[in-house]
Amino acid sequence: MGGMGVWANDIQILCAGMAVAMTILMSPSEGGAAFHSGDGNCDGCHGRQVRAEGQPAVPASATMLKGADPSSTCLLCHEAPVAGPREQHHVSTPGAALGPGVPPRQLTPGGDFGWLKKNYSWMSGEAGAGMQTSRGERHGHNIVAADFNYQSDTTHARAPGGAYPSVALSCISCHDPHGTSGTGEKGYRLLGGIGYQPKYDPAIAPFTGEAPAAVAPRDYNRAETTGSTRVAYGSGMSEWCRNCHTSVHGGSGFGHPAGNDAKLDGAMVASYNAYVGSGNLNGSSASSYTSLVPYEMGTADYAALKNAAGNAHGPDLASGTPNVMCLTCHRAHASGWDSMTRWNTGATFMVQNGRYSGTDAADSNDSAHGRTSAETARAYYDRRPDGFALYQRSLCNKCHVKD
Repeated sequence: MGGMGVWANDIQILCAGMAVAMTILMSPSEGGAAFHSGDGNCDGCHGRQVRAEGQPAVPASATMLKGADPSSTCLLCHEAPVAGPREQHHVSTPGAALGPGVPPRQLTPGGDFGWLKKNYSWMSGEAGAGMQTSRGERHGHNIVAADFNYQSDTTHARAPGGAYPSVALSCISCHDPHGTSGTGEKGYRLLGGIGYQPKYDPAIAPFTGEAPAAVAPRDYNRAETTGSTRVAYGSGMSEWCRNCHTSVHGGSGFGHPAGNDAKLDGAMVASYNAYVGSGNLNGSSASSYTSLVPYEMGTADYAALKNAAGNAHGPDLASGTPNVMCLTCHRAHASGWDSMTRWNTGATFMVQNGRYSGTDAADSNDSAHGRTSAETARAYYDRRPDGFALYQRSLCNKCHVKD
C-alpha cells in the first residue's frame, strides 16, 4: 500500500503541474495567441452542454458560448475588473468604474472600448455655435455585447463606406477567435485573413484582404508619460480595413489617402523627423516616432518589424518606403475623441498655455470638448503636456508642417 500511496502522490503532483501549465496557456497576457489557436481549454469560451440519454445530439452549429453573444464572451476575459492593475489583454473598462469625469483606464494601442460609454456636451465659444455634443457611440467601433452594455451604432446602419451590418459588429467581426485564418507570420492580433468569415452569420461576405504585417512590443498596455508605445506597422493595414470600409480613404472613395500606395515623400519624412511640436522643428529621426501619428514602414520583413517594435526611430527612406494608413489618425477600437481619432481634430489647440484643458480647469475652453482635464490627459495616454508646445496645434503638422 505504501507503493500505492507514493503513486497517488505522484498523480497529485502531475495534476497540479498540468493545472499550472493550463493556467499559463490560458493567460491572454502571456499566451493569448496560443490559447486562441488551440493550446488553451475550449471551456474558456464554450460552456459544456449535457444531454440526457436518448436525447438528440447538440447541433453541429451550436456554439454554446458562455456569454449572450460573441463580444460578451470575449469580454469575460478582456474587460478589466473595476479595480486592479492593467493587464496586457484588457481592452475595456467596466461601466461601473466610469463615473462622471473619470476616464477609461486601458491604454492599449487599439484603445479602450469604455470611451463608447462616455457622453459629453459643452457650450461652444464660437459665436452662434451653441451647445455641442460628443456622443459615446462616435468614439469608436460599436461592438454589440449585451452582457456588458455595449450596443450597436444608432447612426450608421452599415460600416461607413461599406456594407457590414452594424447590428452584427462584434469582436470576432475582426478577430479570428481560433487564430487559424492568418498566413505565415501574419495574423497580427488574431485579425482575420483572406476568406475569414464570422461563424454566426454566413450572409456576411468573407474577407478579401490579407491580415496586415505588424509587430507589437511585449509591454503595450501602458501610460506614455516617458515615451510612446511603438507598434511596428509594416504593410497592409488599410487594405485590411477595406474588408469592411471598402471605399474609405482610397481608390474612388473620399478623404485622406491611406494604404500601401500612400507613400510619405522626402519632404514629409523630413517634416515627421524634425517636428517636435508647434514651432519646434529641432527633432531628429533617432527619437521622432510618436504613437499619436504612427505610420507603416512599407515592409513585411518580420525581422525588421521585430527590430523596430518598441523603439523611437522615425521613418527612413533609406531602409523602407513608409506610408500613411488608417491607424495613422484613428485607433482600432476606440479613443477619447470623435471618429476614434488619436488627437482632438475638432479643436484648435491640443494643449493651451502648457496645460490640458478641462471642465475642471480654471481656463476651461473648447479644446476639452466637455471632458475633464484627467479625461483629456487619458485620451493622450497620460502624456505630460510639456512634451508638446506651449500652444500645441493639430498633429496633422507632423507630416504637413504649417504652424
